[in-house]
Amino acid sequence: MSSSPRAEGLRERKKAKTRRTIQEHALRLFAEQGYEATTVEQIAEAAEISPSTFFRYFPTKEDVAVQDAYDPALAAALAAQPADLTPVAAVRATVSAVLEGFPEDEESQVLTRTRLQLKHTALRARAVDSMTTTIGMLAEGIAERLGRDTTDPLSRATAGAVAGVLLAAVFAWAEADGARRLADVTDEALGLLEAGLRP
Repeated sequence: MSSSPRAEGLRERKKAKTRRTIQEHALRLFAEQGYEATTVEQIAEAAEISPSTFFRYFPTKEDVAVQDAYDPALAAALAAQPADLTPVAAVRATVSAVLEGFPEDEESQVLTRTRLQLKHTALRARAVDSMTTTIGMLAEGIAERLGRDTTDPLSRATAGAVAGVLLAAVFAWAEADGARRLADVTDEALGLLEAGLRP
């Protein structure tokens, strides 16, 4: 027999909580003793899990400093945007909705992870690489809004442009030590893209 929706929901919440706990302990240890000096075994011990459990959530140590769980929320928010919005305007509203819905401490964790990515070349490369998944997800959502195939060049180009603008904005935000709200920084950047990047 299949699990009930309630049981599935509880299981997903427990998994999300475990994932967040692992990431919080990892970031704390990275801050205390440095990224290179911190081992997966130390992170697992701090999170009170086994190393094998760590690897079920994060394939590598790099992933714990890079991965997030925002793509499903972005996909759902994009699908909910009004049909009359242009693709970039729809994505802009989507990003704003997701960031405004962040839990209180989420932005500080994003800032910590992004600072690590800026400091370590391997993490920065991993962060850029992980954007390919987000680009694919956005391209599918945009194509669906436009009634086009998922391989549509306009949808993929729009998704790539949005991802590039977001990555640049988030890195600049972290370099400025998160002096402004992330939602404001990304909205401003996507507003420039929506306006055609004119000076």
